[in-house]
Amino acid sequence: MEQDSTQQIKDRRTRGLDQRFTEFLLQSGALKFGDFTLKSGRRSPYYINSGAFDDGRKIATLGAFYAEKIVQSMDQGALPEAIDSIFGPSYKGVPLAVASSIALASMHGMNVGYTFDRKQPKDHGDGGMIIGRQLEDGMKVLLVDDVMTAGTAVHEVMPKIRAAADVEVVGMVISVDRMEKPDGFDKPAIESIQEEFGFPVLAIANVREIFAAAEIIKDAAGNSLLTEDLKVRATAYLEAYGA
Repeated sequence: MEQDSTQQIKDRRTRGLDQRFTEFLLQSGALKFGDFTLKSGRRSPYYINSGAFDDGRKIATLGAFYAEKIVQSMDQGALPEAIDSIFGPSYKGVPLAVASSIALASMHGMNVGYTFDRKQPKDHGDGGMIIGRQLEDGMKVLLVDDVMTAGTAVHEVMPKIRAAADVEVVGMVISVDRMEKPDGFDKPAIESIQEEFGFPVLAIANVREIFAAAEIIKDAAGNSLLTEDLKVRATAYLEAYGA
């Protein structure tokens, strides 16, 4: 693996995690600004497509960001210093769990297992609903997922985890916090999940940080990626749906 230059290391230290992650989202084509109609019917000034992480370099870089957030959260006391396995709800969480585990080992010297679930039980071979490091009583497990909207993946996977073993789910790391309240709710999904399950939900970046970073980032012509029109629409969107 090519070693980072002194300048690259210096750049990482002087630019925040949120700004570097925003740049990566833009470079990989995962983050787009414009006018998008979401599954919920809301018209959003930005869209994040997790399917854009479609090659080895992108998913490795994404895993490195997750690992950095995990280690940062450990240093800050938000997560315990020792984790037994990273659990990625299928399907989108599977490559995140694997990539994060690899990055923790290769970049931070932490050998952590990875685990994910089957959508349907397997009735032959090894069987069961759990793949990867098998869950055992007393293990500390960290969930990872992409963008949380309503917390559906958490509600689907927690019964499977509890059925597998008496583990402690110590937290969840996601890529982006949209900072929105789902329709019919008076609080954001992240807050609801934290209150219901009792573990922290930590985002590599939230939407306000992404907009602030995009305002600093320039295009080829030297203009801010966040135009005045986008700023107005982003503000209106967050006022309407944000927490």
